[in-house]
Amino acid sequence: MISAKKAVFFLCVDPIDHVAGAVFRAVKDVFSPEETDIVVDGNRALRSADGNGNLVYFVPTRKVVSHDYVRYLPEMRRAFADCDIAGIVTWHAGENAPDRIFTAHTTGDVASGNFGPAAPEYMRNVLLAMESGRREEGLDEFRVTTEATHWSGMVYGGGSPGMIPEFSVPMIDVEIGSAPESWSDERAARVLAKSLGSVFASDGRRVRNLLCAGGVHFDPNFAGAVFQTWDDCAFGVSHILANQWLVSGCYEDATGEERLERCVGSIAGGIEGIAFHDNLKGVYKDRFRALGEKYGVPVFKHQALRRPEAIAWAD
Repeated sequence: MISAKKAVFFLCVDPIDHVAGAVFRAVKDVFSPEETDIVVDGNRALRSADGNGNLVYFVPTRKVVSHDYVRYLPEMRRAFADCDIAGIVTWHAGENAPDRIFTAHTTGDVASGNFGPAAPEYMRNVLLAMESGRREEGLDEFRVTTEATHWSGMVYGGGSPGMIPEFSVPMIDVEIGSAPESWSDERAARVLAKSLGSVFASDGRRVRNLLCAGGVHFDPNFAGAVFQTWDDCAFGVSHILANQWLVSGCYEDATGEERLERCVGSIAGGIEGIAFHDNLKGVYKDRFRALGEKYGVPVFKHQALRRPEAIAWAD
């Protein structure tokens, strides 16, 4: 008998978060979740079951969890350490950030080499559900994308990057961006809410996990790989190590190899390939080629993602 899976999503219902409050209201409308005995910030966590008996918890908080990780981490570990996947629902903003997006990214501080656990299959399920929901709602002006691995706790003083791996559950940030009109779109909030409930809804394809390296924060090549399928396979995109943080983190130095190995070790099921952006400097390409040789997986330029059937997979 296959045991039921569990997911937990944290949603800051204070107006400081421009998105999560509306998504939480949509969650209650779509799923009619039941109250639980778990209390965080004076609010009871809610719980819903999907058609296969898998449980999804929705936890209303007063601050964005990663912005006050020191305070939230002990409760996360106490109440949700047995979950298969976790997520923080929030807004996306930033200078030159694209607008009208649904986005997800894994948690980690690339420069220091502190990577949160990653579950590519579940992240893919959420992204596919976003795309399906976007189409159903007629949100033609929106698109679904990925972001490079990062941790907003670094920006908001939520704690030290060494705390990231202390939560053993794979974590993703799930966001709507990047301007007020998009944040306040109730249709977008409903799409995001429904996608959370689909975290365990697989399309049944074999997921070949990738480590992605180089490129920009919103790199279209790695985002596009999420929706690429061939035969009965698909890519599992999770940790994406953007060029800027490989450079600032000096991954060419003696500790670069160790940090990359920690990254690979954080990805559930390991990796079956390494895709690097063609513009990556040679010293970093060599680092990833050596990593691929160690793990016995193909290492290839990002252009190969468009022809996955031609990649020399190890099996």
